[in-house]
Amino acid sequence: MYLQTLSNKVPPVSYTQNKLWQLYKDSDARKQLKARSVWIIDKVLNGDNGIEKRHFALDTVASLPQLDAQTLNNAFEREAPKLGSVALEEALDKAALRGKDLDALIVCTCTGYLCPGVASHLAEQLGMRDDVFLLDIVGQGCGAAIPSIRSASHILAANPNAHVAVVAVEICSAAFYLDDDPGVLISACLFGDGASASIWSGNAETGLGLRAHDFDTLHLPKDREMLRFENRDGKLRNRLDRCVPQKAAQAVKVLHDRSLNRSERPVQQIVSHAGGRDVLEAVERLISGAALQPSREVLRQYGNMSSPSMMFALESYLNQDAVGTGQDLWLTSFGAGFAAHSFRLGVD
Repeated sequence: MYLQTLSNKVPPVSYTQNKLWQLYKDSDARKQLKARSVWIIDKVLNGDNGIEKRHFALDTVASLPQLDAQTLNNAFEREAPKLGSVALEEALDKAALRGKDLDALIVCTCTGYLCPGVASHLAEQLGMRDDVFLLDIVGQGCGAAIPSIRSASHILAANPNAHVAVVAVEICSAAFYLDDDPGVLISACLFGDGASASIWSGNAETGLGLRAHDFDTLHLPKDREMLRFENRDGKLRNRLDRCVPQKAAQAVKVLHDRSLNRSERPVQQIVSHAGGRDVLEAVERLISGAALQPSREVLRQYGNMSSPSMMFALESYLNQDAVGTGQDLWLTSFGAGFAAHSFRLGVD
């Protein structure tokens, strides 16, 4: 399976971390929190957390904690298809394709719920055929991009002449929640909105021509409670344990070691989900030679966008460097489950 094109998009409205702090310190939400919680938010937003700004589809950021569950889910239903379609339409344009040329569309998201899913909306908006295969993947959290791409590889193994689109779209501002739990508070200071669309085919001659192979997954259900969404008063509430950076780094190292043992092809660059500054530092400490600058740049510009983040880091790297013949990029994502995923993307 080969990557033809990649397009990443964010909503037009963005806020620096400092601006978000100013909005927050004058909001009613601040008055509802304990003094230690106020201190945590002030420290994270004003500290060196690797994030400069974040983008939001919901532009009433200061009032997000006061919005009810129905309003937030309505916002997701409105904004996820809108942002996803912008990314997918550009990816199709780059591949000189139209919506009707797609044989399958896979969409992953975790920040809202639709039934039928976002894929149905995108198929309608982009004029796809009525026999296009639609697959919505939910419940994978920040790590969802790689399982979605892996699913595309299965479709193309059975139908090598097909064109398959994979869209990762998250409206994290529609899952905004505040209470006095430190993990919840830190999550509110890290996440932003974004969408990534990629087109895949069985033909190496078109587009970027990077071959996807060596998919792997590490699933640790005993650690499920460390990182997950839960439903609280009808809203999505993110649970984030303080051990997540180390747990993520350990899982990534297991996958990295397994990949090196399976393949003799050299790894030119590790491209990681930009989960947060502490996560990236933990990965760099455990994996010798890991330099995650593309992921750091994504974190700086956009924050943690959940599932699209790894694809943003991939685009950041490809805009700077070409992949050498016979070499691979090693990509990894991780999140709820607790689960981590990886695959290689290279030039034969």
